[in-house]
Amino acid sequence: MSKIFVIDTNVLIHDPEAILYFADNDVVLPITVIEELDKLKRGNGEIPYSSRQALRLIDSFREQGNLSGGVKLPGGGSLRVVIESESCMHEKSNDNRIISTAVAMARSTKAVILVSKDTSVRIKAHAMGIDTQDYLKDKTTVFQKYGNIINGDSQDDDIRSVRYQTSGDKIFRTYGNDKMEMIKRQRAVMSIYPKNIEQECAIDALRAPHVNVVALTGMAGTGKTLLAVAAGLHLVTKTKTKGTAEFSNNYEQVMVARPIVPLGNDIGFLPGDIQEKLHPWMQPIYDNLDVIVGTSDEQVDEKDTDYRSSDYLIESGIIHIEPLTFIRGRSLPRRYLIIDEAQNLRPLDVKTIITRCGEGTKVVFTGDLQQIDSPFLDAASNGLAYLINRFIQEENFCYLNMKHSARSALAEQAAILL
Repeated sequence: MSKIFVIDTNVLIHDPEAILYFADNDVVLPITVIEELDKLKRGNGEIPYSSRQALRLIDSFREQGNLSGGVKLPGGGSLRVVIESESCMHEKSNDNRIISTAVAMARSTKAVILVSKDTSVRIKAHAMGIDTQDYLKDKTTVFQKYGNIINGDSQDDDIRSVRYQTSGDKIFRTYGNDKMEMIKRQRAVMSIYPKNIEQECAIDALRAPHVNVVALTGMAGTGKTLLAVAAGLHLVTKTKTKGTAEFSNNYEQVMVARPIVPLGNDIGFLPGDIQEKLHPWMQPIYDNLDVIVGTSDEQVDEKDTDYRSSDYLIESGIIHIEPLTFIRGRSLPRRYLIIDEAQNLRPLDVKTIITRCGEGTKVVFTGDLQQIDSPFLDAASNGLAYLINRFIQEENFCYLNMKHSARSALAEQAAILL
């Protein structure tokens, strides 16, 4: 028997085409959802963009028939926009009006399910006797199965992406069905030496020219961002100073971006120009730069004596830091692109980022899948997990889950005890 799915606004912000993915069931949009999308559609960023996309899609079905009576969807179900009756809840908030729509429909019709990415909405609706669920289309647990260093002769034969395998004191990079290469041990980048096998494998993936997309996950202190920034700087600066084949990638710049949670909001309300506004959000990147330039003992020309300054790296354009808010519409060729805290991205955001990459660009995503700051995402539905799920069979992709803290003995002790 077909069901009725009442859709919350946050589902359409997460995926503007969500109404298309409920098979032959009926999809109901409370009028409050249309009103909220209308308020969110103005401005720049991913949230206004998603609001406009959702409204345009809904409007395209309006042109095909009567939304109040139901318009046929491609999957066989129908789409309706419903004006709520009087709220059955004391407080008339938008969330409660949406819940009231589901309650009213459940009294007089077949099975009703409220779909929301807001846990509090699901809890309240369930307390009112309404079945609820999260938006399930892009949920995945693939990241739980892969990303580990393989010990001995066992292999992940069911995937084709880059993975690493140890045999004695040797480490091999494997990809495709049967391709295998031994990697160099203990390679440093910008005088940052790996502290464990996980970091050795990460450095190899970050430097490998045929690996275009890298996903590094793990708890705080495992070295994800530090190694990514160091590898990017190593490749960019070595390309400029040496013409050897090893450094033939010819990346022109390291670009680092972090989502400003909630993603898409204006970066105003702070004094100064864009870099000054960004500074509080990007402080972890500056901290990593200070570590890198503070430990670097690489030889530089006399005219480049300021190279060890993180300010010089930024002012000279070797590294560029910017918000993800302005990435839409850009084309980024020959960049070493690092997206930090990628677990706070939606799947749509990840698609937007990768489709901006031009010829010769490498993109690195880092994040902790257990530390989600966005209120409407979780470990199984965020953009980083979605990326891993979709790219796990691609030979130019590497996913590593780093488990061992290398920040300090105290940090590792705290991670275990606390």
